[in-house]
Amino acid sequence: MPKDPSREAHFPAIEKRYGEKMSFWFKVMKEIKDEKYPQQIAYLRENYGFSQAHANALVMYSRGSKTTKRHDTPAAYYKTIDPKQAKTMKAIFKVITTKYPKLEHVIAWNQPMLRIGTAYIFGMSAAKNHLLFNPFSKDVIEDFRDQMPDLRVSKHTVAIPNDWQVDQKLILKLVKARMAEIK
Repeated sequence: MPKDPSREAHFPAIEKRYGEKMSFWFKVMKEIKDEKYPQQIAYLRENYGFSQAHANALVMYSRGSKTTKRHDTPAAYYKTIDPKQAKTMKAIFKVITTKYPKLEHVIAWNQPMLRIGTAYIFGMSAAKNHLLFNPFSKDVIEDFRDQMPDLRVSKHTVAIPNDWQVDQKLILKLVKARMAEIK
């Protein structure tokens, strides 16, 4: 994730990589302003060789979105999701931060996360019908896969019900294993 979440942070790289000033690119966007997002992205990629990230930055900026940042704090994030999901997420983060008070509760990739320094330890996100958590390690997930038979486990995330009865022991084992990896 870029340190500067503003769309303008991409502009110097766009100018350098594609050889035109931003005024040129803004004119291009005016020409295709009535197109839908996917068509605008495709146009920039097919006609000018834009990467997805650069095309997205230019299209979204042209549509009025000046930043990728949606939430300033975890508390602000929780207000945007289903209250049942927020309650479950808060309970999980409380279990972890009670045991590991030095972990910082932050927003990264527009989701609530726990980190120590620059290393991410545990993150969560809300989908419509479930929550996902991520200990930021395929190895940790694989090591504990057999302890999660009732959960939907993938390579990077574990899906839990919105109203999951928090398995404190499991969560703390996952966090402990992840922290051991980064030391």
